[in-house]
Amino acid sequence: MGRMMLKNWLALLTAVFIGLSLAVISIVPPSPQGLDTPDDQFSSARAMVDVRMIAAAPHPTGSEENAKVRTYLAGQLTALGMDVDISASTLPEKALARLNRWSGQSKTEQPIYNVIGVLPGADRTKPALLLMAHHDTVWASPGSADDTVGIASILEIVRAVNETGQPARDLIVLFTDGEEVGLSGARHFFSENPLRNKVGAVINFEARGGGGTANLFQTSEGNGDAARLFARAVRQPSGNSAATYIYRILPNDTDLTPALKGDYAAYNIANIGKAEYYHSPKIDADALSESTVQHMGSQGLDLTRALLSADGFPRKKPDATFFDLFGLWTVIYAPVWGWAFLGVTLLCYILPLRRDMLRKDTLVGAVKMVGFMVIGGVVLFGLNALSGGGSGADYYDRLAAIPRLEAVAGLTIFAVFFGTFGRSQLSENGVLGATLPLFILAVAGQSIAPTATYFISLTVLLCAIATFIRRSKQTETYGQWISAAVAAILIGYMVSFGHLLMLGVGPDLPSVAILPAALAVLAILPLWRGLPKRVVTVASIASLGLAIAIALWIRLDPIASTVPLY
Repeated sequence: MGRMMLKNWLALLTAVFIGLSLAVISIVPPSPQGLDTPDDQFSSARAMVDVRMIAAAPHPTGSEENAKVRTYLAGQLTALGMDVDISASTLPEKALARLNRWSGQSKTEQPIYNVIGVLPGADRTKPALLLMAHHDTVWASPGSADDTVGIASILEIVRAVNETGQPARDLIVLFTDGEEVGLSGARHFFSENPLRNKVGAVINFEARGGGGTANLFQTSEGNGDAARLFARAVRQPSGNSAATYIYRILPNDTDLTPALKGDYAAYNIANIGKAEYYHSPKIDADALSESTVQHMGSQGLDLTRALLSADGFPRKKPDATFFDLFGLWTVIYAPVWGWAFLGVTLLCYILPLRRDMLRKDTLVGAVKMVGFMVIGGVVLFGLNALSGGGSGADYYDRLAAIPRLEAVAGLTIFAVFFGTFGRSQLSENGVLGATLPLFILAVAGQSIAPTATYFISLTVLLCAIATFIRRSKQTETYGQWISAAVAAILIGYMVSFGHLLMLGVGPDLPSVAILPAALAVLAILPLWRGLPKRVVTVASIASLGLAIAIALWIRLDPIASTVPLY
C-alpha cells in the first residue's frame, strides 16, 4: 500500500523538488569573485574595496563626507585614465527644503556637484555610452547599497574595460549629486551639460535594498532592439518585460527619469532584495551582500561591452516580450507571438475534445479555480490589514516585514489550495475547466498588455501541450512525467516571479501573489491525487492559523531597527 501511494505521488514530489531548486537558482545571485579574478572580468572583491571607502559614513548632499566622497571618486576616475570634470549647480527650492528638513538647518542655497569622467574612444565621432549612479545618500545612512553598489560597480566595469584596450567609442561616467532630494544632479546634466548631446545610450545603476539579484526593471520606450541586445550580451541575466511595463506606469523615479525624455537607448538595473536595508542607517559595507555586487557588476560589464562595440546603438523598435529563465538565459520574442501561443493552446484542448467531455466536471474545475483566486486574494487582503498594512503604516517597517509577509502569503496559498482542491483528483474535464479562467485572463492580457502578461499565456500553453500528450493513447505512459516536467518549470518560475512581486509590491498589496500561485496550481492539478478529508481539513486550518499568527506577530512587533532616521 505504501509503495503504491509513493508511486502515485512520486511525479508531483519530483516536480515540486525540482521546481523549488530552480526557484533558488533564479533568486540567488551568483557567487562573489575574489581579488584573483582576471583583470578583464568583474570582481566583487575589488568593487568592495571601493564600497568600504565610499560607504564609511553617511554622505548626504552638502555634507563634509559628501565632499570627501567626491574627491575620492574624482581620484579613482583619473587613475582609470578618464578626463574628469566636477560640474556644479544649485539645488532647486523644493530639494533644498527637503535637505533642510533632514539637517534641521535653514540654508537658502546649496551647491551640488556631479562627478563626470570621460574615457576617450577610438572613434570620438560616435555617440557615447553613459554609465550613471548617484553618490549622495539619505540622511544618516552610509548607503553602501543606495547607491554605492552602483558607484562601485561602475568603477570596476571601467577597470575591466580598460584591460581590453581602448573602447571603440567614448565611455562617459556620471556620478550625480542630489538624487535623494529630487534627482537634482541628473536633471541638471540632461538639461544643461553639453555632454548630454554626445550620449547615445545610458545604463543607470540603482538599489532598493542590501541584497538579492540585480534586475533589469526599466528601459526606454520602444525597447525591441535594446532588449535583444541585452538578451544576446548578458550571461547571468535577471529581468523581464512585465517589470518594465509595470514600472513605466508607476509614479516612481530614479536618475534615469530625466534621461528618458531624450532619444537614448536606456537601461535601469537595480537590486531589491534584503529590502529592510533600504535607506537604513545600518546598511554599511558589512551588511551589503557581495553576491549582489557581483551580479550587478557582471551584468553591467556584459551590457557595457556589447554597447561599446556595437556598430550602432539600439534604435526604437516595438517593445519586446522578454524574461530571464532562472538566470541562465533570456527568452525574447515579438509580443504578437502571444496570439500564436494562445491559438496553439486552444487547438491542444479542442482537437481531442469529445462531446462527453463538456460535462459537470468542467464547470466544477472552473468554479474551483475562480474560487481559489478570489478567496485567496480576499484572505491575503484581510491578513495584510491584520498585520498592520494599509494607510498609516510605516513604509520602511513594512519592507523589513517582507520575509514574514511572504510566509503569510505562502501559508495562505497552501490553506486555500487544500480547501479548494485538496480532497479530490480532478478529471481531465476538471483540469480543462480550471484552465478556462486563466485562459480568459491570458486573452485579456494579450489584448491590453502583451509584454506584461507573457507568464500567463506561456503557462496555459505549456499546460495545454501536456494535456494533449496525456490524452494521446500512444504516449499515455509518458504523459504523467511530461506533466511533471511542465510542473517543475512552472513551479520554479512562479515561485521566483512571486518572490519578486512580493519584494516589489508585497508590503502594500500581497494579494498579487495569488496569480502566480494559481498558475503554479494549474500545473500541479494533473498530478494531484487528492487526500482524505481529515488530512485536508487539518492542513488547511493549520496553515491558515499559522498565517494569522505571523500576521499578528508583524502587527505587534516593534518598529524594525533598520528603519531610516530621516
